[in-house]
Amino acid sequence: QVQLVESGGGLVQDGGSLRVSCAASGSIFSINAMAWHRQAPGKQRELVARITLGGSTNYADSVKGRFTIARDNAKNTVYLQMNSLKPENTAVYYCNAAVVVIGSNRYLEVWGRGTLVTVSS
Repeated sequence: QVQLVESGGGLVQDGGSLRVSCAASGSIFSINAMAWHRQAPGKQRELVARITLGGSTNYADSVKGRFTIARDNAKNTVYLQMNSLKPENTAVYYCNAAVVVIGSNRYLEVWGRGTLVTVSS
């Protein structure tokens, strides 16, 4: 019904920048909040940043001032601009979204498969 596909991950050096994207497709009526999470090796998945339909944002303390989340509602896409990357930011980054499917009146929580970001020291 609804798919989220992340792109833009890769290898970057300590202090570098990277932008990851996540595009939603399928039987979408509307999308409420969209978010980026990450899971580092051996650690639990954690919220990185979240953005509402109206554009309000919140960030994990560890990324404030370095990461920026943005969305393009016309394209059903959310972005995460990551600057001043550190080796400890190495993780699989997942996007998720609260989607109202066409013909439904409830939100469906949808997850992408993730994109790997590796920061080398």
